[in-house]
Amino acid sequence: MKRCSNPDHPHCTLWVMPGETACPGGHAQLSAPTSFDLLGAWARAKNAAQDAGAHTLAIAAAPQPHLHISGFDPRAAGGRQAIKLELRGLPPELDERADARALTQLSLHLQSALIPNGAMRHTFVRSLHGQWRPVFIEFSSRNQEHGQYQIEVELHGEHEGRTARKWVCTLVILVPRADASLGEIHQTFLAHHKNVRVVADDAAIAKVQANTGGGRLDIDVTARNASIAQLNLDAQPGKVDMGFSTIAWDEDLIELDVSASEDRHPHPSCAACLVNAAPEAGAQRQTRLFALAECVLGRFEAQEPQADVLLTHFGDDGQDREGLTRRLSGRHALLRRGLQGFEIEDVSRYGLLLDGAWPGKNKPVPLRLGMRIELSASIKGIVVLSVTALLPNGVILHRIDQGAHAECFYFLEPERHPGFPVRAFGAAPVAAMLPLLFHRGGGFWHLDPATGRETPLLPGALEKLCHIARHNRFSPDPYPETMIERDRQRVHCATA
Repeated sequence: MKRCSNPDHPHCTLWVMPGETACPGGHAQLSAPTSFDLLGAWARAKNAAQDAGAHTLAIAAAPQPHLHISGFDPRAAGGRQAIKLELRGLPPELDERADARALTQLSLHLQSALIPNGAMRHTFVRSLHGQWRPVFIEFSSRNQEHGQYQIEVELHGEHEGRTARKWVCTLVILVPRADASLGEIHQTFLAHHKNVRVVADDAAIAKVQANTGGGRLDIDVTARNASIAQLNLDAQPGKVDMGFSTIAWDEDLIELDVSASEDRHPHPSCAACLVNAAPEAGAQRQTRLFALAECVLGRFEAQEPQADVLLTHFGDDGQDREGLTRRLSGRHALLRRGLQGFEIEDVSRYGLLLDGAWPGKNKPVPLRLGMRIELSASIKGIVVLSVTALLPNGVILHRIDQGAHAECFYFLEPERHPGFPVRAFGAAPVAAMLPLLFHRGGGFWHLDPATGRETPLLPGALEKLCHIARHNRFSPDPYPETMIERDRQRVHCATA
């Protein structure tokens, strides 16, 4: 028996039988836990602790993503280096080819003063059995001041065309003095890469006995001045890698958070223009950029145009926005990405000629390199375009009429990267020297085909970008000349 335990009646002295829900005075009793309840709670707590401990051990035992760097020789002839990068320890859920979350591509971005042009980009390729093939990096330390140089590494794991995971690490490469000995190089550079260092000097004997147990152990043994080094390594079931002229080490990859806004362009736009202030011979004054799911080609209208690509006729006296331009429909043709690449469709009342033949209205036709596009079919020579490049992510059209020096057009697939290294694509000479552009994160980017460096196109001057002349500037409006005219009209109306 026990006394009444009702907290609202602390002075009640009535006794309560076990199992009773109220005392003789009618006061409700608190239900005390039984021994079975206490035993069950203790068992659940014990199991939870065991599960937490097992989870912690599993995390600690799981291999960490890292790069294994091998083949580095500081004394390489002429300073030429070719080091091998192997990807190891990738999480299993991202490494299974059948898993929907598996990475479809791993891109390696490198930046260093040792690398030609300052940067390069490689791609890890998966073998037939699922392993990632190693990547070989070539660079030269010739004519470089001795010291340590950093190689900044970024590993981008892409899934469905977007960066899903991102890892970074930094490699430290030693460029020694020209008269440095191999011993000095190993002493200064290898010190922080070794777990065990043994030095024998003045006729001493260095004995090293280690049981690797299949694990990894880096040992640096130095015997000099008539000394002896004796190694006894029990490497079963492990493996012994002994290197004398090259250096190998591991660099842990640190994973960074990839937020949804990381790939967002700093100046988003789906239609823009590159304006050349001083075009050279053969160059266009405006390079118009479009990244739309469906692009409408039509007649130029200063007010409320129906098309995305505003076309005008160029005659002997230059651009003529009236006259023959009025024989173009407001919505003359559609250009979009189809199952067989980019295609064009006639939706006009005046017709469209492809290589001199009318394809029929509302009948999409795939674009071919060198195809001649005439708008319209009833009157020739109003606007004549030619397909000058079929890019992995778009198509380039040049005017081949009297407006050839005025404008050309990029039609890019939205949110699609051309890939790196860039696969071969067909291009006419007039388009071969144009910059490689793509659309991602809502805006336009420049891709250096040699290094893989990606640079967002922003308003203002474009400096040091491959195949872009120094007089070019980026405008977020596809027709900046009309924007200037609109500003002039507003100023005139305000002063009138």
